[in-house]
Amino acid sequence: MSKPLCVITGVGEGNGAALARAFSKTGMAVALLARGTQFATKLAASLPDARAYACDVSDADAVARTFSQIRSELGDPVTLVHNAGSGVWGDVESIDLQAFESAWRVNAYGALAVSREVIPAMKAAGSGNIIFIGATASRRGGPQTAAFAPAKAAQRSLAESMARSLWPQGIHVSLIVIDAVVDIPRTRAAMPGKPDGFFLQPDAMAASAVWLAQQPRSAWTFEIEVRPFGEKW
Repeated sequence: MSKPLCVITGVGEGNGAALARAFSKTGMAVALLARGTQFATKLAASLPDARAYACDVSDADAVARTFSQIRSELGDPVTLVHNAGSGVWGDVESIDLQAFESAWRVNAYGALAVSREVIPAMKAAGSGNIIFIGATASRRGGPQTAAFAPAKAAQRSLAESMARSLWPQGIHVSLIVIDAVVDIPRTRAAMPGKPDGFFLQPDAMAASAVWLAQQPRSAWTFEIEVRPFGEKW
């Protein structure tokens, strides 16, 4: 395929779908990764040069197989957006060790696994983008984020290490910290009294991801925060 390729992990009805639409609109082919492909397949059918792939990013063998298939069918990615996330909630006394490990495997281990699949070709080309989708928990822990915050903090530290290593080789590594409740049907149902301005719109966040991917090398950004105007911070 002649189009430049963007791979997006964790494609669901919110941020993942918005990211797919946004990068597709720039003229890129898009590979949509999710553990289950029912939604991603429908989304891919609505976009030009898009394909859905079943992939659990916490499974290194599955990641290797999936990216081998992507390279064979679509070529080497020039942009990777790691949007997959595991939101396991509970305090330090109630969270179990399996849930703690699961959050880490998706958010941090999975981030490294997918990144290592694209770095060699990006290094050879001397260019590329790797974007991580973070959260409020990337910066601080709360009473109910005893599993999620350590996982997101590990992801942020990994991203920073990668940026310091890979920027000099032409690979722009960056992080978007989403400090907000994302507007999807599930959150609307859980918070029926909240006004529209309370929620972050996925398409608006995705526009920031495209902006990061298009930044000139002389003014790269490592980390940005996105939140609605009314969010307390």
